[in-house]
Amino acid sequence: MTPEWNYQSPTHKQILKRNELSLKFKLSPAVCLLLIQRDITTEKEIQKFFNPSLRDLHDPFKFPDMRKAVARLEKALGNKEKILIYGDYDVDGTTAVALVYKFLERYCLKSKLDYYIPDRTDEGSGISVQGIDYAHENNINLIIALDCGIKANEVISYANTMGIDIIVCDHHMPDEKLPPAVAILDAKREDSIYPYPHLSGCGVGFKFMHAFSLNNGIEFSNLRNLLDLCAVSIASDIVPITGENRVLATIGLKQLNQNPSKGLRGIIDVCGLSGKEITISDIVFKIGPRINASGRMMNGKEAVDLLLAKDFKTAKEKSENIDQYNDDRRELDKRTTDEAYAIIEENPHLIDGKIIVVFDPSWHKGVIGIVASRLTEKYCKPAIVLTESNELISGSARSVNGFDIYTAIESTKDLLENFGGHTFAVGITIKEENLKSFKERLEDYADKYMVEGQMIQTLDIDISLNFNEINEKLLSDLKSMRPFGPNNQKPVFCSFGVRDVGTSKLVGKELEHIKLELVDDSSENVIQAIAFGMYHFYDDIKALKPFDICYTIEENTYNNVASIQLLIKDIRISSEIKSKE
Repeated sequence: MTPEWNYQSPTHKQILKRNELSLKFKLSPAVCLLLIQRDITTEKEIQKFFNPSLRDLHDPFKFPDMRKAVARLEKALGNKEKILIYGDYDVDGTTAVALVYKFLERYCLKSKLDYYIPDRTDEGSGISVQGIDYAHENNINLIIALDCGIKANEVISYANTMGIDIIVCDHHMPDEKLPPAVAILDAKREDSIYPYPHLSGCGVGFKFMHAFSLNNGIEFSNLRNLLDLCAVSIASDIVPITGENRVLATIGLKQLNQNPSKGLRGIIDVCGLSGKEITISDIVFKIGPRINASGRMMNGKEAVDLLLAKDFKTAKEKSENIDQYNDDRRELDKRTTDEAYAIIEENPHLIDGKIIVVFDPSWHKGVIGIVASRLTEKYCKPAIVLTESNELISGSARSVNGFDIYTAIESTKDLLENFGGHTFAVGITIKEENLKSFKERLEDYADKYMVEGQMIQTLDIDISLNFNEINEKLLSDLKSMRPFGPNNQKPVFCSFGVRDVGTSKLVGKELEHIKLELVDDSSENVIQAIAFGMYHFYDDIKALKPFDICYTIEENTYNNVASIQLLIKDIRISSEIKSKE
């Protein structure tokens, strides 16, 4: 599917503000325009953006129930009660468990501290009855639930009957009725005054330990070296990299690059990232999937075992196991995706409709979320992928920009056994007899609330550049905007009427990529670029026709020499761009 280019020229007011900021802060005009687009325009906002500091972290006691949570933890430690750290099996959950466990093991006897990750197949996500039974059998008095629990009303009630207290540390949307936990730390609570509602589950666990530290005079340095885990959770859970998350991700990335924990160092090594600067993108595409693979293919507890490794030899062995799980996951993912494509292509109703719901009882529960993402990307529609699990049907939903899949699924909650998530991703559990009604009601909802524009693949372009604006100063300023991620995406640029200087060539094993050397009318400087998989444009380019490009600006290092290279996202032989309304 050919994407539409969405670009809006800057207004006269924006140009004036751009020039003012550029002069005042000695920044590239293009970067100043990017700041304006992100609504970062005051001196204080700009200073905080370019210099994230731990001083900018919010007071953790602004969380509802934080004092209750700290008091209950202090009581447990003082009375030498057994504590169970409980988290979901994904990256956010396992990093959260590792962070809280690593912090508390300094203040707690090893025999009094344990951790638990539910089995994806047997227990599903969140706090399970099996997990509560495990706690009861092991004489555990307190459970700290991380990245889960906000909707576990019945299971927490069950724990209470056994005399087990639960502290919930979650970041998902709560229901109207909160669970009967001893404390609930969730900035999305209606009564929350916490200034930043977008923390990851690991981030909420960090804030809990931060509050405990403040209350007990513990130096912040005891927490700072755990921020590599926060950075991994923030990147992997696709939460906004703004505000407090930007601080935690920036400091955490420095920790990950300079002195990562033994477990993360093992993963870095098997990813082939040793000796390289690790970015948010590396976490999203290399580190995160390997941690996730443990919970998808086997049990997420193995990921926590790795993250808690005390020596590099153990970490390396466990990392290699998880790397194999990731290879197995990729193979299963591809097969399941191909099967889902086949179902859709053979079903005109799914092709023509506004939402995709596919079900196969044989699909592996561990990859259905990934498959849902691939379907959404390919068909530009919300997609729900379902499989059979423990005599029920479990599924994962993913959505497109502008369509709130959480609200859509919430409208069918009377048919569901369980559901949870956020605007773009939801997990559900449903009885098979309700599946037909679930599909029909979701289709009706999509027909009513989804507009055609939401089903068109688009490329959002930040700024148009002439080649004379692309220089080392711009690259340096762009690097200062990192880490990139949701709400601070890597900037996308476009240039019009560029031409091949005559030296561009096809590269790759199957000559499927184009290595480009380009010029435009603004200067005689030759700009290097690479266009992956775009061989079909080669003949027009070699005919020296002018064309338009959409791209990101990268730093390419070859033989220890760094240079600017454009990473082409799309090519248009004609100069037609659809402006945003």
